[in-house]
Amino acid sequence: MRVFVDTNVLLDVLANRVPFAADSSCIWTLAERGRIEAGVSVISFNNVYYVLRRHGGRASAEKALRLLRDVFRPVAFDTQLLQQAVDAGFDDFEDAVQYFSAIRDEAGCLISRNPDHFPRSGLPVLTPKEFLAVHAPGEGR
Repeated sequence: MRVFVDTNVLLDVLANRVPFAADSSCIWTLAERGRIEAGVSVISFNNVYYVLRRHGGRASAEKALRLLRDVFRPVAFDTQLLQQAVDAGFDDFEDAVQYFSAIRDEAGCLISRNPDHFPRSGLPVLTPKEFLAVHAPGEGR
């Protein structure tokens, strides 16, 4: 299954954000093992680096980028995607970028801890717990 993973799910794992890390780690593991094809926006790399560098230093942030690069498929951010995100009217620009990146990636769903930040039509948006319950029963915690 082809999915798209929001930055907050990645940070849950990389920053071990309890209580979210457990289910998000299961998503990461499914991607690592090739059980799902998981895309991420290239802006997720910037966001992850920024957050982790501030909390754990440069070496930690760079290690995280290598992990991301080796597990997840980056989805390019270009002028068309920028225009879609700007014109969409989302409350949060970053959420719009994530949403339109997932559509560009032809993902079957977007996995985010904030499904209420996205439209309720079109692309299904599931929390890690919801995704695991439906698509990988027994994988969640």
